[in-house]
Amino acid sequence: MRILVVNHGYPMRYNAGSEIYTQNIARGLQKNGHKVMVFSRFENPFLEPFQLIEETDKYDGIEVPVTLINVANLQNRYQTNMIDKRFKDVIKKFTPDLVHFNHLNHLSLGLVDVCTEEELPIVFTLHDFWLSCPRGQFIQNNYGLDSPWKLCDGQEDQKCAEHCFMRFATGEPDYQDKDTIYWTQWVRRRREHIAKIVQSVDKFLSPSFYLMKRMKDALGIPDNKIEYLDYGFDLKRLSNRQRMNQFKKDKIDRIQSPTEETKQQEISNMKFTFGYIGTHIVTKGIHILIEAFSKLKTPAKLIIWGRERSETTPFLKRMAEQVPEYLEIEWRGEYENQNIVKEVFNYIDAIVVPSIWMENSPLVIHEAQQVRVPVITANAGGMADYVRHMENGLLFKHRNIDSLREQLEFAANNPDKMRELGQRGYLYSDGDVVSIEDHVTSLEQIYNKIIGGRGIEK
Repeated sequence: MRILVVNHGYPMRYNAGSEIYTQNIARGLQKNGHKVMVFSRFENPFLEPFQLIEETDKYDGIEVPVTLINVANLQNRYQTNMIDKRFKDVIKKFTPDLVHFNHLNHLSLGLVDVCTEEELPIVFTLHDFWLSCPRGQFIQNNYGLDSPWKLCDGQEDQKCAEHCFMRFATGEPDYQDKDTIYWTQWVRRRREHIAKIVQSVDKFLSPSFYLMKRMKDALGIPDNKIEYLDYGFDLKRLSNRQRMNQFKKDKIDRIQSPTEETKQQEISNMKFTFGYIGTHIVTKGIHILIEAFSKLKTPAKLIIWGRERSETTPFLKRMAEQVPEYLEIEWRGEYENQNIVKEVFNYIDAIVVPSIWMENSPLVIHEAQQVRVPVITANAGGMADYVRHMENGLLFKHRNIDSLREQLEFAANNPDKMRELGQRGYLYSDGDVVSIEDHVTSLEQIYNKIIGGRGIEK
């Protein structure tokens, strides 16, 4: 088959969940002999807008062609005709049998319309709530109002305008009603466009049961148009974890021919170490993690990996400077996902996912479980789909700092129990997450069924 895979970002320019997933399936499909192309974006304000460039993603003998469109400063546009036109040119050149969308934020909803005009089958994997929430996470911005980052129970045109988009308003009191009307209409038009998209998509895929139910209810997706399909992973790179600490490792290496007993003794002297992976944005909840960690009575360490943001990182680091001396916070940058074991999991005893939005199916939870690292996360959304308290990790009350502190304290004082919880791994098998090979096989079956149902010869 000829498969065009679409996402609003692609590693390494963008390295979050949907980006990594897009790369994984593109490589997996190409490895299985299909002709794959990725359509994504880059942002260069010094180049002509909507310019196309072509690159090649090379990995383990596999080469995936990637077409990127220059899209800068269009974050709050949901349709752009020039992106649609360039996308149509790509389709004419590549002639796909099927298009697999992953995310259209920063791109254009019109890409689905182009596929409909070209009578192309469409699969759409849901990674968050963006189709039903213009901000993607059902969290109200509430700029200038009380209770910023309040959880939202669903899209309503005027509520979205007043609580999330009035930060783009004129700010003049005399124009407030007109501003509200404008943004209310904007949300309504977007919602109406998405209703057409729901009709055009052949199959929606959801990586969590929570997300599937919420999007079915929000968008009115028929049962026969949506199904659960968890993510797949390269299990070869999620192997051979060896718990170590860089400082302890350096010390061990200086010992001439250290015995295994010496190595284990050095490891046992380490502080219990928590890890966090993710971009430094508010909704990821790093601030509540730092605050909860700062209240621990037991000496421990927290290592934070992820892309820094100029508007948030300095304030997070100031918070970290206030922790007691017996607690340690270390900041590390991004890493290539294929190196996650040796660069991340080898240095921690538990991973913490403290998101204040209702995460659907975080990749890091799956990756940690595959290498048998216990997960501490909230008892909400898709996070609770994959972690059960005292079975394969620990759960705390969503957005509750004291509850998170309590679970961190338990972990720091019970390392043996945490190792035991980590050994359970993934809940829906004997412990191993779904392999990318099995996931791609499932995708192939879905693609074949859709193409065959349309009577299109492969």
